[in-house]
Amino acid sequence: MKRLLLFACLATLVTAGECRAGFLDELTQRAAPLLQGSALDDATVVKGLKEALATGTERAVNAVAKPDGYFGNQLVKILLPEKIRTAADVLGTLGYRKQVDEFVLSMNRAAEKAAPKAAGLFGDAVRQMTFDDAKKILNGGDRAATTFLEGKTRSKLFEEFKPVIAKSMSEVGTTRAYQEMIGKYEALPLAALAGGTSLDLDTYVTDKALDGLFTMLGQEEKKIRTNPAARTTELLKTVFGSK
Repeated sequence: MKRLLLFACLATLVTAGECRAGFLDELTQRAAPLLQGSALDDATVVKGLKEALATGTERAVNAVAKPDGYFGNQLVKILLPEKIRTAADVLGTLGYRKQVDEFVLSMNRAAEKAAPKAAGLFGDAVRQMTFDDAKKILNGGDRAATTFLEGKTRSKLFEEFKPVIAKSMSEVGTTRAYQEMIGKYEALPLAALAGGTSLDLDTYVTDKALDGLFTMLGQEEKKIRTNPAARTTELLKTVFGSK
């Protein structure tokens, strides 16, 4: 019905010779949401967005929850904490480069081990998504779904990730290696002039692991929105192809 009324108005204006370019542009912009809303019913929008989120989160989690998922991906690789990079650089020049590199690797391995924990929490957030949530996501920017999920899950993910990361780093000696590395550095002359080197390593790695996870999720969301080849089901093609 909305389509018929809009087309009738346009036809009348064209016939009457009253169509100015600026007016038509404005009318087209105002009509677009109505046309889109009539093209997809509420159930299809919600179902399509849930499928997109399920697809995107699965791909993102799988991408990081494997050997080198973090370490081998420069986009999400967990690097040395900024406040101890000076210490690491100094130690590297003194023959401790291997230990520094192993320390970086162990942080990333801990994140890779924790990543599967995200699947369940993402699934809960997707199931609880409302129609209003779906419309905002559908009409939002390239990271609208990622922002939605991060807001719903980040604090819970932190609670799930941190114990796994702490245990993993303890088992493989990351925490011990960090303490030894800092101990060697702080024993050097003039090291105190570079500032403090203490930090909560478990919290640092957990935060970086989550940053990387949501970065990968954002990448997957953008693919679904902009790349037709990434819409692997008819429902995804219907919902995102209508935008």
